[in-house]
Amino acid sequence: MLPYATLHDAETAINRSLTTAETLWFNYTATTSDYVLYCYNILFLFFIFTTVPLFYLFTELLFRDYVAVYKIQPKVRFSVNDYFKCYSDVMRMFILVVGPLQLVSYPSIRMIGVRTSLPLPSLMEITSQLIVYFLIEDYTNYWIHRLFHSKWGYEKIHKVHHEYTAPIGFAAPYAHWAEVLILGIPSFLGPAIVPGHMITFWLWIALRQIEAIETHSGYDFPWTLTKYIPFYGGADYHDYHHYVGGQSQSNFASVFTYCDYIYGTDKGYRYHKRLLQQLRDDSKSNGGSNASGPDIKME
Repeated sequence: MLPYATLHDAETAINRSLTTAETLWFNYTATTSDYVLYCYNILFLFFIFTTVPLFYLFTELLFRDYVAVYKIQPKVRFSVNDYFKCYSDVMRMFILVVGPLQLVSYPSIRMIGVRTSLPLPSLMEITSQLIVYFLIEDYTNYWIHRLFHSKWGYEKIHKVHHEYTAPIGFAAPYAHWAEVLILGIPSFLGPAIVPGHMITFWLWIALRQIEAIETHSGYDFPWTLTKYIPFYGGADYHDYHHYVGGQSQSNFASVFTYCDYIYGTDKGYRYHKRLLQQLRDDSKSNGGSNASGPDIKME
């Protein structure tokens, strides 16, 4: 809730006229508590978990023949019932774990200093903070993910997420309840270290989930805008991690590739890509006859 009674009070406090966006923010939030604003994350997450994967579902159902070349594991097919079951499992976890966690975690947001006040952050401020959040989350998530692939961590917790050896968008948040809670820590660290505005926090949570859905989509579309982000992993990179399964000691990073490169945990993936390239070259040299190879597309 803003500490200003009128627009004039707000303009006096920041010593300038409000922008159009700030006026809209004032009119909407002047009488809305910060707790309610924070809890909007629940609505945003529900909307994202429900709608964003639908793009990949409808693409596969309606344009299967056209996009087959972009499917990373082309021999794997899911029925509509499979998609619905995954979504139902995710929504059950959302209702029992994610939603309640959001409702009770507001004191931590106040403690780290996420603000709702005026002035609104500039585009440069939002962008720079989001970059920092992604880098911090990616680095900490990398090490937690490696721990999850220890014998105990995998058998007790992480194997639930790996039930999908060919991931789909709906399966991005599909995981053991303990993993859902633990992986909330890397997402929280960025805003804790570099606290910003509630709008930035909303964008961070939304973009991180959209990114996770994309990397679990099972499709490697060439027109995806994220391909222009330096060191971005993407769907093909993370799909390999699921393809190998519980034995995977490769591609642990959640967003970027630099951690795997620095710590040598992308060697299996790079060997795999070289093997696929060799198979493709051999196929061309043999007049197009396809040799038997892994059930994953050759790029």
